[in-house]
Amino acid sequence: MAEIGGLRERKKAATRLALHEAALRLATEHGPERVTVEAIADAAEVSRRTFSNYFSSKEEALFHGDTVRLRGMLDLLRDRPADEPPWTALRRAALHLSADVYDDAALAWLTRRRQLHGHPGLVAHQVAAYIAIERELAGELARRLGGPDDALRARLLAATFLATLRVAVQHWLEHPDGPLADTLATALDLAAPAGQTPRPEASAAR
Repeated sequence: MAEIGGLRERKKAATRLALHEAALRLATEHGPERVTVEAIADAAEVSRRTFSNYFSSKEEALFHGDTVRLRGMLDLLRDRPADEPPWTALRRAALHLSADVYDDAALAWLTRRRQLHGHPGLVAHQVAAYIAIERELAGELARRLGGPDDALRARLLAATFLATLRVAVQHWLEHPDGPLADTLATALDLAAPAGQTPRPEASAAR
């Protein structure tokens, strides 16, 4: 039974990925404003109803890759040592994840994302992808902080971190002169709360 359930989940993940990739491909070829849900479903060889089972809009399908990477970062954060300072844990999780953007699949995704970068009709949806995970991130940070009065601090840390991440990625897409990890590290160090900027030797080891 577990094997059947696992197979079902893998099929769902494959369908979701196919829809995302179809949305990205069509948007870069024709412009996002000219892409329809029907066209995405046809390109992925599924029905319009199937599309609706996975995504509520074409924009959500377009930014699925961002959502997956943000959730991957959240999983990495949960695996960090519990006694690690929150911003340090966030920084290291983000840098660990950024190291994965250089395989072939990720580079293809980045190429298409760069082509869509800054499109006026998509900016709000990109921000929404980050906001959607903010509450979960704040919950994890609150657990790490541990105090009953730390809910506000956790929300502020989560919002600051995600805003920094989004701006750093946008800057790198516009100026891809070096590794994404370097841009992220610089941005996260600049935005670090007082007393949580890494020591020089820690920065050198990033």
